Amino acid sequence: MADPWQECMDYAVTLAGQAGEVVREALKNEMNIMVKSSPADLVTATDQKVEKMLISSIKEKYPSHSFIGEESVAAGEKSILTDNPTWIIDPIDGTTNFVHGFPFVAVSIGFVVNKKMEFGIVYSCLEDKMYTGRKGKGAFCNGQKLQVSRQEDVTKSLLVTELGSSRTPETVRIILSNMERLLCLPIHGIRGVGTAALNMCLVASGAADAYYEMGIHCWDVAGAGIIVTEAGGVLLDVTGKTAEQEGFVFFPYLWDCTPNMAFFFRCIFKCFPLLFFLMFTLQLIRQHKPCNFLQNQNSRYWETEAKMRS
Repeated sequence: MADPWQECMDYAVTLAGQAGEVVREALKNEMNIMVKSSPADLVTATDQKVEKMLISSIKEKYPSHSFIGEESVAAGEKSILTDNPTWIIDPIDGTTNFVHGFPFVAVSIGFVVNKKMEFGIVYSCLEDKMYTGRKGKGAFCNGQKLQVSRQEDVTKSLLVTELGSSRTPETVRIILSNMERLLCLPIHGIRGVGTAALNMCLVASGAADAYYEMGIHCWDVAGAGIIVTEAGGVLLDVTGKTAEQEGFVFFPYLWDCTPNMAFFFRCIFKCFPLLFFLMFTLQLIRQHKPCNFLQNQNSRYWETEAKMRS
């Protein structure tokens, strides 16, 4: 039986490459930089141009499909996921990197049908790396098959994360406190390249063992999520449910991890509605007992976020 979505995936790869050309060309020119939710949450005219280009091209070819785009939502459009084939787009993941010329900038395209991920594309524009994942068919980077790390010892793991765009003192203090507690497990280290999609792809490729972040959005994970799962990882929330079981597009905080590592970190980061995004290898927690030493910090983080939103 023919794959009904392969043509869509092939078209997404072509469009991601074209969008990357726009991004690379824009780096040569002066940028129009705007601020969204905080002084560290940036958007440029190129973000908007690339998203408009992607959506208009897809609409022309697939007029019955639906769309969720980061910049469209920022401009006031609603983020509504139905069973209809839906393209979830982050035109430039790593806008701050783009503004500074820091060489980790990605175009992310996720494709969801019946609220289930079918394929994802993440194109690292400046590295010229095309990451792809298709449900049931594996994950690849420039044609090379990806596999998550087989690290079994959490004290030998390398994590990736981001500090987020909030600069409120309480939020920053909590994020740094959680990093300190992770480092003191101990672990080998914590890294971050400034883009959720590429952090996830680093885990999918086995270069890092886990990724976590607070304040994640659907367009941050829709492209890379299936790349991780097809490379042997999983996406979970703190209750242990998979992102797809809960309708991942509505989760602002997720985990992306292996089942074993998920159990370990669910206990570390335990809190009520606060979720995380983590990616892990399948074996990483087998020999480690759970703990909940970050529970209070994350409860206070959620309280701070709730005040900010009220």
